[in-house]
Amino acid sequence: MISRNSITGAFPIKRLGEVVEFLDSKRRPVTESVRRAGPFPYYGANGIQGTIDEFIFDEPLVLLAEDGGHFGEPDRGIAYRISGKTWVNNHAHVLRPSSAIELAYLCRVLENYDVIPFVTGTTRGKLTKAGASEIVIPLPPLAVQRRIAEVLDRAEALRAKRRAALAQLDSLTQSLFLDLFGDPVANRKSFPVSRMGDVCDVRDGTHDSPKYVSEGGYPLVTSKNLSRGYMDLSDVNLISEADYVQINKRSKVDRGDIIMPMIGTIGSPVLVEDEPRFAIKNVALIKFTEASPSPILVRHLLSCSYFDHIVGQKNRGGTQKFVSLGDLRSFPLPLPPIPLQREFARRVTAVEALKTAQRASLAELDALFATLQQRAFRGELFS
Repeated sequence: MISRNSITGAFPIKRLGEVVEFLDSKRRPVTESVRRAGPFPYYGANGIQGTIDEFIFDEPLVLLAEDGGHFGEPDRGIAYRISGKTWVNNHAHVLRPSSAIELAYLCRVLENYDVIPFVTGTTRGKLTKAGASEIVIPLPPLAVQRRIAEVLDRAEALRAKRRAALAQLDSLTQSLFLDLFGDPVANRKSFPVSRMGDVCDVRDGTHDSPKYVSEGGYPLVTSKNLSRGYMDLSDVNLISEADYVQINKRSKVDRGDIIMPMIGTIGSPVLVEDEPRFAIKNVALIKFTEASPSPILVRHLLSCSYFDHIVGQKNRGGTQKFVSLGDLRSFPLPLPPIPLQREFARRVTAVEALKTAQRASLAELDALFATLQQRAFRGELFS
């Protein structure tokens, strides 16, 4: 991430409005209900939103989120390149670079820029054309711009390979499951099915709202801290020891338990592998006994399309923003023979070890990319 404060005077500084032409007047939104699918990509603030049968633009351009972008998390990307025949709605600014700036370099400057100082609005931030025009960017000679873009492109290619490897490993787990057990919806192998509440201890965390403390407290994990099968405590609220003890009288999390969001983005179960020192709120807690099925098997059934299929039958709408404790206790678990469960757990454990290595490598590449960005735009990469 870069910001206006991290740009030094090594290169001339220009405002974005001085080096690009805004083509916003040409963009047109089309609601999904009337949009006809076709061969051309339909873009919004955060990338492709679908396809359409017509196009507006037919040239290399940079799109910069106007509203609905990841302004609070610029590392997720707020700008990207497009080319060819495309359509853009009114949630992204359309930028045509002038002869003074390379398109690839322009995108690399903007993609992780902290634009919060230029954003207006409180409930839904908006980067207006006037605000975007004031974004300050370093403008080295064109030859240096090309070299910077090339270096960052190569670094990004390595990151993309790591992300692709992780995605393939995720697919491998699903393939292993189907190879051993088949489709759990069809259950053609006729495995016995039990309600999860009958074979596991299913409960949830507190529903109270304890007072947060600024330091010296214990993390209170909520749905926002659980995503894609992992727990992230980088933005967690802390509670006092007294509240921590009180909450854990009812819903203490132990190593080997599964915790899972019940509100918001559901279906992202986390198997607790380290000794926990946190409490939970509005989060499901699944505990296991010697008679319970494999936690790794249960975690997979709660994270794959089988979970979406079962919960979707509850008629809560397509977004699936909430799952009740009753839903989880009645959740049907196909129960393969114990030897097959153990074999699945063994294979998944090996895959998880590979994923851990890939995630560590990706974290290193992310750090390298951020360092390269900072040095490049401060004029420290090339003399």
